Amino acid sequence: MARTPLLQVSDIALTFGGDPVFEDLSLIVQPADRVALVGRNGSGKSTLMKVMAGLVLPDSGARVAAPGVQVGYMEQDPTMAGFATLGDYASSGLDIDEAYKVDMVAEGLKFDPAGDVNTASGGERRRAALAKLMAEAPELMLLDEPTNHLDIEAIAWLENELKTTRAGFVLISHDRAFLRALTRATLWIDRGQVRRAEQGFEHFEAWRDKLWEEEDQQRHKLNRKIKAEARWAVEGISARRKRNQGRVRALQELRAQRAAQITRQGTAAMAFDGGTASGKKVMEAFGLTKAFDGKSIVKNFDMTVQRGDRIAFVGPNGVGKTTLIKMLLGQEAPDEGSVKLGTNLDIAVFDQTRAALNEDMTLWENLANDPELGVSGKSDQVMVRGNPKHVVGYLKEFLFNEAQARAPVRSLSGGEKARLLLARLMARESNLLVLDEPTNDLDIETLDLLQDILGDYDGTVLLVSHDRDFLDRVATTTIAMEGNGQAVVYAGGWSDYRAQRGGDFVEAKEASKPLAKKQKTAEKKASAGLSFTEKHRLEELPSVIDKITDEIGKLEQLLADPDLFTQNPVKFEKATDALVARQNALSDAEEEWLTLEEKSAG
Repeated sequence: MARTPLLQVSDIALTFGGDPVFEDLSLIVQPADRVALVGRNGSGKSTLMKVMAGLVLPDSGARVAAPGVQVGYMEQDPTMAGFATLGDYASSGLDIDEAYKVDMVAEGLKFDPAGDVNTASGGERRRAALAKLMAEAPELMLLDEPTNHLDIEAIAWLENELKTTRAGFVLISHDRAFLRALTRATLWIDRGQVRRAEQGFEHFEAWRDKLWEEEDQQRHKLNRKIKAEARWAVEGISARRKRNQGRVRALQELRAQRAAQITRQGTAAMAFDGGTASGKKVMEAFGLTKAFDGKSIVKNFDMTVQRGDRIAFVGPNGVGKTTLIKMLLGQEAPDEGSVKLGTNLDIAVFDQTRAALNEDMTLWENLANDPELGVSGKSDQVMVRGNPKHVVGYLKEFLFNEAQARAPVRSLSGGEKARLLLARLMARESNLLVLDEPTNDLDIETLDLLQDILGDYDGTVLLVSHDRDFLDRVATTTIAMEGNGQAVVYAGGWSDYRAQRGGDFVEAKEASKPLAKKQKTAEKKASAGLSFTEKHRLEELPSVIDKITDEIGKLEQLLADPDLFTQNPVKFEKATDALVARQNALSDAEEEWLTLEEKSAG
């Protein structure tokens, strides 16, 4: 028996500014589908998702959701007017007996529901939007870059939640590991068309390359046929003009067919120039200690960075990764300890906040008004690693067209802004790159290229990222900031760090002997009692238990109303189910606390 689709989009056409975004686009999302939506930056992924959510109306075509199916969309920039706190926004639309779900999701996503919406950062607002969607638990979830602004622990929590959900979902993400773990089908937007493969993202690149190869073969055959027909037209048309007008028209149609083909977008011409080599030792840190408002960032941190190192900084949001990097660069003073910088350092910084870009200025102006690039005012040239280039020509190397060059930066997608920032960065010579969340919003092809050029870069790289796959591909050393001032150096990328952190410890290539001794001591302590994660969990469980107990009290108070069953039987049933769920959760939390407490006591 055929299943009824959750959502069906048929023959969609949509234009923006006179340019077609989609033509004759159709797709179907089935119950329990787990779909990756992929495509180049600017291909229309977010626009298509908004069409699927019913937020953008197409010029023609139809969008049909199955009767009774709730389609939920995670807003990128949610409107929170009228709400005092992030929790108020996230729980809006939920029954009182379901409000506890927001607290549960907030714990996993690491945001404070009591946070003021007026002072919340963009990342906190996005996490609140994601919490709202997860708490509402619609039959179909549309998730547009849900991992942006999440740290690795929160990404792992979200990944596990989506693995166990019974709902269908469509997912846009740049995080390869996230996509590989979750998806079982792929929707690929390419030049205004959508193709579907009944395979997850793990098989996407092989499928894409095969389709491109077939397309190239067809184009080659078409070119050969046009060439042969054109030769006939020149050599034989005068003798048989009247009888073969049909063949002449066929040649014209072949040429029109070739002209109508949309060529694939190439890759950006990205490159970093190492410039003058730095000294062999880029920086040395001795006993760095730093705390803010009583919160320890690092304690007695020692490290040596050599020329050519690719060092990744990982850890939860707010743990102090950027602060540690600023101390290493001499931009932030430690409470104790010192940093010695090497010679001939030429530093280039990719800032995750995109603060270097003026949103109200055009792309042209953002490049032509940068003293660091040697240009100012109304210049139409930019100095690219010592050589003058026309601004538009340089932007075209990063896949921007001339119309975009004169458009304001605020009109760009997140991925296009990241690409523009890379264009500014790559115009400079440098020998020390500081990349703070460079992977956010970049498409898969640009990520591949960025990985390759970092591999060829002659200088040193300091990298902050929550993209596990990118860390594995780029990093040679990982500094894990695990809270309470602990910053431990491990050899390799993310997977190497996890293997060493979670299993039998294999001595990493340490930056200094004192650090190696501290790490060995920490490992011995961990093996004798609780791991760091278990210790943290033991400390937070009492507050978790208190929160669940409060929720049980509220539900019991609600169910104590003798008229609830007769006046609102649906609400009574939901509250009863919620009470059973919270009682089970309380029992599990108490059992977990008892197990960890016994282990802690030895």
